[in-house]
Amino acid sequence: MADITHRANEKIRARELRVIGADGENLGVLPFAEALEKAKELGLDLIEISPNAVPPIAKIADYGKFLYENSKKLKAQKAKAHTVEVKSVQIKMGTGDHDLELKAKKTSEWLKEGNKIKIDLFLPGRSKYMNQDFLKERLERILRLISVPYKVTDEAKKSPKGLSMMIEKEK
Repeated sequence: MADITHRANEKIRARELRVIGADGENLGVLPFAEALEKAKELGLDLIEISPNAVPPIAKIADYGKFLYENSKKLKAQKAKAHTVEVKSVQIKMGTGDHDLELKAKKTSEWLKEGNKIKIDLFLPGRSKYMNQDFLKERLERILRLISVPYKVTDEAKKSPKGLSMMIEKEK
Protein backbone atom coordinates (compact mmCIF):
# COMPACT_ATOMS: atom_id res chain seq x y z
CA MET A 1 0.00 0.00 0.00
CA ALA A 2 2.77 2.44 0.93
CA ASP A 3 4.19 4.21 -2.11
CA ILE A 4 7.42 5.06 -0.30
CA THR A 5 9.73 2.23 0.67
CA HIS A 6 11.75 2.85 3.81
CA ARG A 7 15.08 1.20 4.39
CA ALA A 8 15.46 -0.45 7.77
CA ASN A 9 18.31 -1.81 9.90
CA GLU A 10 21.18 -3.24 7.80
CA LYS A 11 19.70 -1.92 4.52
CA ILE A 12 20.50 1.68 5.50
CA ARG A 13 23.57 2.88 3.56
CA ALA A 14 24.46 6.12 5.37
CA ARG A 15 27.52 6.26 7.65
CA GLU A 16 25.97 8.84 9.98
CA LEU A 17 22.33 9.39 10.86
CA ARG A 18 20.33 11.96 12.79
CA VAL A 19 18.44 9.63 15.10
CA ILE A 20 15.01 10.12 16.65
CA GLY A 21 14.32 7.89 19.63
CA ALA A 22 11.33 5.65 20.22
CA ASP A 23 9.62 8.36 22.32
CA GLY A 24 10.27 11.10 19.75
CA GLU A 25 13.33 12.55 21.49
CA ASN A 26 16.28 13.71 19.37
CA LEU A 27 19.33 11.52 20.03
CA GLY A 28 21.54 13.63 17.75
CA VAL A 29 23.88 12.60 14.96
CA LEU A 30 25.22 9.09 15.53
CA PRO A 31 27.38 6.69 13.52
CA PHE A 32 25.30 4.00 11.81
CA ALA A 33 26.64 1.13 13.95
CA GLU A 34 25.88 2.95 17.22
CA ALA A 35 22.36 3.90 16.07
CA LEU A 36 21.64 0.32 15.03
CA GLU A 37 22.96 -0.94 18.38
CA LYS A 38 20.62 1.43 20.30
CA ALA A 39 17.64 0.16 18.27
CA LYS A 40 18.58 -3.50 18.93
CA GLU A 41 18.91 -2.78 22.68
CA LEU A 42 15.34 -1.53 22.72
CA GLY A 43 14.13 -4.49 20.64
CA LEU A 44 13.06 -2.15 17.83
CA ASP A 45 14.14 -1.33 14.28
CA LEU A 46 16.15 1.56 12.86
CA ILE A 47 14.07 3.06 10.03
CA GLU A 48 15.39 5.62 7.56
CA ILE A 49 12.55 8.16 7.23
CA SER A 50 14.28 10.97 5.35
CA PRO A 51 17.14 9.63 3.19
CA ASN A 52 17.75 12.91 1.31
CA ALA A 53 18.45 15.02 4.40
CA VAL A 54 22.05 15.73 5.39
CA PRO A 55 22.69 13.66 7.44
CA PRO A 56 19.79 11.25 6.72
CA ILE A 57 17.13 11.03 9.43
CA ALA A 58 16.32 7.70 11.01
CA LYS A 59 13.79 6.74 13.66
CA ILE A 60 13.86 3.96 16.21
CA ALA A 61 10.49 2.21 16.02
CA ASP A 62 8.73 -1.08 15.31
CA TYR A 63 8.95 -1.44 11.49
CA GLY A 64 5.61 -3.23 11.09
CA LYS A 65 3.78 -0.68 13.21
CA PHE A 66 5.51 2.15 11.32
CA LEU A 67 4.35 0.78 7.94
CA TYR A 68 0.81 0.26 9.24
CA GLU A 69 0.54 3.85 10.53
CA ASN A 70 2.05 5.14 7.27
CA SER A 71 -0.56 3.28 5.20
CA LYS A 72 -3.34 4.66 7.44
CA LYS A 73 -2.07 8.21 6.79
CA LEU A 74 -2.02 7.57 3.04
CA LYS A 75 -5.58 6.18 3.12
CA ALA A 76 -6.77 9.25 5.05
CA GLN A 77 -5.14 11.56 2.48
CA LYS A 78 -6.77 9.64 -0.37
CA ALA A 79 -10.17 9.85 1.31
CA LYS A 80 -9.86 13.63 1.65
CA ALA A 81 -8.81 14.12 -1.98
CA HIS A 82 -11.74 14.97 -4.25
CA THR A 83 -11.54 14.21 -7.93
CA VAL A 84 -13.47 16.41 -10.30
CA GLU A 85 -15.87 14.46 -12.46
CA VAL A 86 -17.61 15.55 -15.62
CA LYS A 87 -21.32 14.89 -15.15
CA SER A 88 -23.67 14.94 -18.10
CA VAL A 89 -27.19 16.34 -18.39
CA GLN A 90 -29.17 15.69 -21.54
CA ILE A 91 -32.21 17.74 -22.53
CA LYS A 92 -34.33 17.70 -25.67
CA MET A 93 -36.11 20.38 -27.64
CA GLY A 94 -39.47 19.73 -26.03
CA THR A 95 -38.34 18.95 -22.48
CA GLY A 96 -41.07 20.24 -20.15
CA ASP A 97 -40.56 22.89 -17.48
CA HIS A 98 -40.94 20.46 -14.58
CA ASP A 99 -38.34 18.08 -16.05
CA LEU A 100 -36.00 21.01 -16.62
CA GLU A 101 -36.42 22.06 -12.98
CA LEU A 102 -35.50 18.54 -11.81
CA LYS A 103 -32.44 18.43 -14.07
CA ALA A 104 -31.40 21.93 -12.94
CA LYS A 105 -31.75 20.88 -9.30
CA LYS A 106 -29.49 17.85 -9.88
CA THR A 107 -27.04 20.03 -11.81
CA SER A 108 -26.93 22.48 -8.89
CA GLU A 109 -26.11 19.62 -6.49
CA TRP A 110 -23.27 18.43 -8.74
CA LEU A 111 -21.90 21.97 -9.01
CA LYS A 112 -21.90 22.27 -5.19
CA GLU A 113 -19.81 19.08 -5.06
CA GLY A 114 -17.31 20.76 -7.41
CA ASN A 115 -18.01 18.70 -10.54
CA LYS A 116 -18.03 20.01 -14.08
CA ILE A 117 -21.28 19.64 -15.99
CA LYS A 118 -21.71 18.92 -19.68
CA ILE A 119 -25.14 19.98 -20.89
CA ASP A 120 -26.28 18.36 -24.13
CA LEU A 121 -29.24 19.58 -26.14
CA PHE A 122 -30.22 16.45 -28.05
CA LEU A 123 -31.38 17.23 -31.57
CA PRO A 124 -32.87 14.37 -33.60
CA GLY A 125 -32.95 14.43 -37.40
CA ARG A 126 -33.71 17.72 -39.10
CA SER A 127 -33.82 19.77 -35.91
CA LYS A 128 -30.00 19.89 -36.09
CA TYR A 129 -30.34 22.41 -38.91
CA MET A 130 -32.62 24.84 -37.06
CA ASN A 131 -31.66 28.44 -36.31
CA GLN A 132 -28.63 28.45 -33.92
CA ASP A 133 -29.98 31.35 -31.84
CA PHE A 134 -33.22 29.45 -31.24
CA LEU A 135 -31.27 26.32 -30.20
CA LYS A 136 -29.01 28.31 -27.83
CA GLU A 137 -32.10 29.83 -26.24
CA ARG A 138 -33.36 26.28 -25.64
CA LEU A 139 -30.07 25.50 -23.83
CA GLU A 140 -30.32 28.68 -21.75
CA ARG A 141 -33.71 27.58 -20.40
CA ILE A 142 -31.96 25.13 -18.07
CA LEU A 143 -29.16 27.58 -17.24
CA ARG A 144 -31.68 30.08 -15.84
CA LEU A 145 -32.96 27.44 -13.41
CA ILE A 146 -29.56 26.53 -11.88
CA SER A 147 -29.39 27.92 -8.33
CA VAL A 148 -25.60 27.79 -7.82
CA PRO A 149 -23.33 30.50 -9.28
CA TYR A 150 -21.53 28.99 -12.27
CA LYS A 151 -19.38 29.99 -15.20
CA VAL A 152 -19.48 28.68 -18.74
CA THR A 153 -16.14 27.03 -19.50
CA ASP A 154 -17.03 25.85 -22.99
CA GLU A 155 -19.56 27.82 -25.04
CA ALA A 156 -22.42 26.03 -26.79
CA LYS A 157 -21.18 24.38 -29.97
CA LYS A 158 -22.30 21.67 -32.33
CA SER A 159 -21.68 18.09 -31.31
CA PRO A 160 -22.68 14.82 -32.99
CA LYS A 161 -25.87 14.69 -30.91
CA GLY A 162 -26.78 18.38 -31.20
CA LEU A 163 -25.44 21.23 -29.06
CA SER A 164 -23.11 20.88 -26.04
CA MET A 165 -21.71 23.24 -23.44
CA MET A 166 -19.65 22.89 -20.26
CA ILE A 167 -20.16 24.72 -16.98
CA GLU A 168 -18.42 24.64 -13.61
CA LYS A 169 -18.88 26.23 -10.20
CA GLU A 170 -17.73 29.82 -9.93
CA LYS A 171 -14.94 30.21 -7.44
